[in-house]
Amino acid sequence: METSGLKEKVCNVIDRNRDKIIDIGRRIYANPELGYKENFASDLIAEELSALGLAPERGIAVTGVKASLNPGSRGPVISVMGELDAVICHEHPDADPKTGAVHACGHNNQAAAMMGAAIGLSLSGIAADLAGRVDFIGVPAEEFVELEYRSKLKDAGKIRYFGGKQELIRLGYFDNVAAVIMIHSLDLSRMGKKIIVGPTGNGFIGKKVRFIGKEAHAGAAPHEGINALNAAVLAMNNIHAQRETFQDEDRIRVHPIITKGGDIVNVVPAEVTMESYVRGRTTEGLLGANRKVNRALKAGALAVGADVVISEIPGYLPLLRCEELDELFRRNAEGFVGPDQIAEGISFAGSFDIGDVSHLVPVLHPMIGGVRGSIHTRDFGILDEETACIMPAKAMAMSVIDLLAGGAETARSVASRFTPKMTRESYLAFMEGLSGEIRYSGAGE
Repeated sequence: METSGLKEKVCNVIDRNRDKIIDIGRRIYANPELGYKENFASDLIAEELSALGLAPERGIAVTGVKASLNPGSRGPVISVMGELDAVICHEHPDADPKTGAVHACGHNNQAAAMMGAAIGLSLSGIAADLAGRVDFIGVPAEEFVELEYRSKLKDAGKIRYFGGKQELIRLGYFDNVAAVIMIHSLDLSRMGKKIIVGPTGNGFIGKKVRFIGKEAHAGAAPHEGINALNAAVLAMNNIHAQRETFQDEDRIRVHPIITKGGDIVNVVPAEVTMESYVRGRTTEGLLGANRKVNRALKAGALAVGADVVISEIPGYLPLLRCEELDELFRRNAEGFVGPDQIAEGISFAGSFDIGDVSHLVPVLHPMIGGVRGSIHTRDFGILDEETACIMPAKAMAMSVIDLLAGGAETARSVASRFTPKMTRESYLAFMEGLSGEIRYSGAGE
């Protein structure tokens, strides 16, 4: 059958199952869970994949789930993904009153769209026309939150990295994959668009900083103390002094917060803690800015004679685009929204862990409208489930058909033309190089 006929069959199945697909998204929205705790979402996705006659693999990267269409195929592998976790926003009207968890990120839409594609490709009976395997993966822990909880998981040997896709890379789930496909919700109403193809995004390095001074009576004997708060404030000013050296094209963002400023007002602060991200559009720019930030932190400690401990936490890599996959999705989506509703190549200063995957394999990651309000805020909400869930389910499924029909020549072409920035081995070495502590003593200088 021609690809147009295959696409029509799949889209008809998705239309017939529209209510089920939307209900999946609504049920996940009504049960928000934070990263590596997505038990409800994981159970639901596994149940729905089983209902399609697929065989889910549970517990990948703690709470992830995966099932394959054409599991025995030796052809190219296409991974279709949806994220399961929520973000923390206590101010959102739908937030869990205890945890503050809420899908103010649209991950419930992602999961619904992934399941829509799975339903269309599985129940349409076209599997035999696809010369390759399709993996459907519910991915945990995209949001970089609850770092203490994730540290405990790491200490217990359950994870090595804090991001779900980072764990999937480590575990080999993207080895020999020809392309990875997923969508992300975003309010595009101000642009007058419904889709962005080829977005790019910043990477980041997480930092936990501890300044160590010496306590003394703040009124009677401040000269006997070493003020850790002064060290932290100087360090922040040092960071500000670096900002003019950050190149515009690197889109560097550094945004520290002080998480502990002292104990009581009449004691010179002996311990002050800080957290920060260092974000950047390129890996080289990100690493360069991180070195400058570390110098600034050390200089703050040196100025007052304090010690500083800098804990580096590997965050996410910049998001790279694959223009061939973007063009496939664009052509398929134009049938639903029209070319005037599609923008291209917008750059975001935020970060996505799909960026890590994009350094190893070709990635399709369009931004989809149908929602309102900024992500991660109280204003985020779903306006149009057809746009947010059903349309991208169809466009993703149609893109899979383009890749794997006709002997999977398109998938082979995309994979052969792609030059990875990293192998799995070099990626893991890079991540390990960003992990650990830097200790510096300003005493005795």
